[in-house]
Amino acid sequence: MDLSVIIVSYNVRYFLEQCLLSVIKASEGIDCEIFVVDNNSVDGSCSMVKNEFPGIKLIINHTNRGFSAANNQALQLATGRFILILNPDTIVEEDTFRKCISFMEQYPDAGAVGVRMTDGKGRFLPESKRGIPGPGTAFYKMIGLSYLFPKSKRFNKYYLGYLDEKKTTKADIIAGAFMFLRREAVRKTGLLDENFFMYGEDIDYSYRILQAGFSNYYFPGTNIIHFKGQSTSKENLNVFIAFYKAMIIFVHKHLSNGNSKILIILIKIAIILSAGLSFVIRVFTLNINRKCVRKTS
Repeated sequence: MDLSVIIVSYNVRYFLEQCLLSVIKASEGIDCEIFVVDNNSVDGSCSMVKNEFPGIKLIINHTNRGFSAANNQALQLATGRFILILNPDTIVEEDTFRKCISFMEQYPDAGAVGVRMTDGKGRFLPESKRGIPGPGTAFYKMIGLSYLFPKSKRFNKYYLGYLDEKKTTKADIIAGAFMFLRREAVRKTGLLDENFFMYGEDIDYSYRILQAGFSNYYFPGTNIIHFKGQSTSKENLNVFIAFYKAMIIFVHKHLSNGNSKILIILIKIAIILSAGLSFVIRVFTLNINRKCVRKTS
């Protein structure tokens, strides 16, 4: 078996269907198995997979087990030389799998490969390549300086914004939306950490792959569309808090030195600042809406 594709899905039936169509097209001529692990969807996703894609290996959970645990279910069954962890709200190109397999064969030190991702409007997604979230790196990201100075080596180490998005390069962190893995790297690294329920598992796993002696690469030779956040709103404060909690887990797990306390303090400051800014924006928006209603009434 050349490739095992694992897709964890939760209430994204339409996007899952489009994703599977693109995956099946991209896997033509490749010895490939495709897993869909459903985390207790209520939108008919499982029925759709059973009826429209009978060749898919469907795993149905009766509770939402989270991203890491669901992926682990399929990882333990996967038999491919390479394994792809893929989000359901993505569309891959017809030659994406072939190019990634060729890349892995060309770079034997590669444990994981990520590709160039764009959103539904064709805009480059900076999380296609990322650095390890050390104290300053994480703080600059969480208070928004990485967005204000996207090309700065100082303020945007998190997204490696100073590196050319069109050139192949080593990257510490590979996005969980498209994580192309070498089986040997998975064997040495182990399963995903199930303490990470929704965010941070890709940061943790990428870091562990590096610790296992492999390299991670950003490969822009192929492009995928990632519609992002179809089951969760990226602007929702609760989602931001979930990401913050994942960062705390990562810090306690991997950065248990003198810098860990500093980073935790910085992250807490960032969450307070972000929560305060979110509150101000909501109040301002509410006041504007009230004025508009008064003028039209």
